[in-house]
Amino acid sequence: MFNSLTGIITGKFPKQLFLDTNGIEWDLCVPDSNLDMLGVVGSEARVFTWLQHTDQLMTMYGFATADERSVFLDLLKVDGVGPKGALKIMSSVSSSRLLEVLENEDLEMLEKIPGVGKKTAGKMMLTLKGKLKISESAGTVVRVDTATPYADVVQSLASMGYDKRTVEQKVAQLVEQLGTDAAFTAKNQKEREDILFRRAIVELA
Repeated sequence: MFNSLTGIITGKFPKQLFLDTNGIEWDLCVPDSNLDMLGVVGSEARVFTWLQHTDQLMTMYGFATADERSVFLDLLKVDGVGPKGALKIMSSVSSSRLLEVLENEDLEMLEKIPGVGKKTAGKMMLTLKGKLKISESAGTVVRVDTATPYADVVQSLASMGYDKRTVEQKVAQLVEQLGTDAAFTAKNQKEREDILFRRAIVELA
């Protein structure tokens, strides 16, 4: 029914995004891993959607890319993983990291992901190994796209002479590592950029 919505971001909260499309403000459930990918409040964004419609409720889920939505839909194929469970899993780990864990058959790591557990980990391995729909540009290769909120960090480091592709991968890795750090996520955009810039310089050196 809906493929995507394009509008102005009016609010960002844990697992939630408000998007205004010509006077209609949508309340979307969005994985935390996708929130930073969608830009800042006040900016325009295209959000790929999936509608859950039952007799009891109607919930719209949103994703930064079509590939992220595909990962969500693949997770729904796992017995026992519903929309809320898939949202929790994607909020705890990036799609590229999830793919890596599955391909390496790292059950121990998979079990540590919030919302998974031992039984669900086994089902995920059986259902999803080698089947996740992530394109190379969106997940298999870790990188930071120039449209992300941290593009300025990438540009600044690249202007210092570092290889841009290497910088993109390093910044993406740091964003993933720090994404679970409450102290980092609680800071404003400028403070997060400063932290990433300093950490990246140290590691690139």
